[in-house]
Amino acid sequence: MIKSALAAVVAVPVVSTAALAGPYANVENNAGFWGSDYQGSVTELHVGYEDTLGSDAGWYIQAGPALVSPDGEDTTTEMSGKVGLGVDVTESLNLYGEVAFITVDGSDDNSYGTKLGVKYNF
Repeated sequence: MIKSALAAVVAVPVVSTAALAGPYANVENNAGFWGSDYQGSVTELHVGYEDTLGSDAGWYIQAGPALVSPDGEDTTTEMSGKVGLGVDVTESLNLYGEVAFITVDGSDDNSYGTKLGVKYNF
């Protein structure tokens, strides 16, 4: 249960069509709290690839180990990954989405998450 809650905390990078195409490394730590009670963290050590789709869209895919560290429990190593897409509707408006996963130790059921958003630049 705690791992599922921690997996839901995984932050999502917003796809920027201004990014350079090619491979990259991404290290990201996300901590979870229930009120002021620290629940733990997930540190993802990903490699990925990003590229553009024409002049108004970009995509990425990344995956690698995820160190799941629930508060007061042993750290486990899982696998996680993300795939995302961003589209510039106008110069100021970007639509983006992502699908993410993380394996769950000792279970045949993985944890999945999605994100859809709109970003407006002033």
